[in-house]
Amino acid sequence: SDLRHNLNLFPERTVFMDILQAKKEVIAAGLRLVETGLIARTWGNVSCRVDENSFVITPSGKPYDGLTPDDIVEVKIDTLSYEGSVKPSSEKGVHAEVYKAHPDAGFVIHTHQKFASIISATTQGIPSLTEKGRKVIGDRVMLGSYGLPGTKKLKKGVAAAVAADMDSKAVIMAHHGAVCYGKDSEEAFNVAATLERESALYVLDLFDRKFGEKIADLSEMCVSWAQKHGKTIVKHDETCYNNSYRDASGKIVFYAPGDKEHTVTVDPVTSAVSGEGEIPTADLHCAIYASREDINAILYSQAPEVLAVAAMGKTVRPQLDDSAQIIGTSLKCAKNSPKKVVRALKGRHCVLVKDGGALCCGSNESNAGAVEMIAEKSCLTYIGSGLFGKCKPINPIECLLMRVIYLKKYSKQAE
Repeated sequence: SDLRHNLNLFPERTVFMDILQAKKEVIAAGLRLVETGLIARTWGNVSCRVDENSFVITPSGKPYDGLTPDDIVEVKIDTLSYEGSVKPSSEKGVHAEVYKAHPDAGFVIHTHQKFASIISATTQGIPSLTEKGRKVIGDRVMLGSYGLPGTKKLKKGVAAAVAADMDSKAVIMAHHGAVCYGKDSEEAFNVAATLERESALYVLDLFDRKFGEKIADLSEMCVSWAQKHGKTIVKHDETCYNNSYRDASGKIVFYAPGDKEHTVTVDPVTSAVSGEGEIPTADLHCAIYASREDINAILYSQAPEVLAVAAMGKTVRPQLDDSAQIIGTSLKCAKNSPKKVVRALKGRHCVLVKDGGALCCGSNESNAGAVEMIAEKSCLTYIGSGLFGKCKPINPIECLLMRVIYLKKYSKQAE
């Protein structure tokens, strides 16, 4: 303790804790990440410093719901070594770099938060924050150079960004997400929440400077963006039965968003219908189920960002790692035709419908929900990042590599 104080390496405000308590805090933070929407499924990761030499971190590819202390792995900061059969997060090196650079950091969270993802697809971070943002994060947020998930290149990019501004408590990772840190869990989450607000404000300010229009939020911005491109957003009544799942008997059950008590069931063999309700996308759902045995749930997103991009009728190339992994190597837009929708969905789990929404598919409703979340974030990123000029998507070969690894490894772990 005296040595730490004399060398000023670990300030008195740094609080080390019992390893079991640290693991419990990591589990609680992981659940909070999911509840606040900062991540989807197993994405993102959380760590807590135990002492000068080590930290505990979430495991690789396991859902946050159901984690126990035995699943949380202790990792050495200098060597990234660990003991036991549970594999730590592949981003453990990123966390270690933060702990090395900031001895007073006691907690690190890596998020895939929506608004910061817009900035991650550009070639810059956030050069200047608001007064409120500066009090929480620092004067600016640096952008770490791109590297595939879990690679040394990604770790080095984050380390360089951290070193470039030692007063900042956040780094945006190119095409990936954000790293936020603080003395404890509460401060790290406050940094992440503030980063979301600052990212949104930065994009809205750029929209105002480019188009001379002040916009209240990013959803409103998407509607205005479509209008400025001469497109009209078409939206079905939200009471329509545009979500569905395939039950154990093979029948297709349709329901309206947020209302699974009232359903309409369609027998794909006899075409018999049970129940009453308007199903504008019924033929599309039926065609997808008939062509894909791996799909058992479909959610129809009509988020403003999705409707705006669908109105453009263009293919969206992945600008985010999780888009390449969860959706596929591209997000195609098809005309409102069962045949064209099925063709555009080949090898993918999401398709935009021209002048409509997005059909987000999965092996179950949870997986379809993750696809929906990523599809909406991908469309928002496509619109928002375009304000910064031409932003390049991720290399197609790297997209394919991430997609294959996800399908063969992480998707199975997340079930």
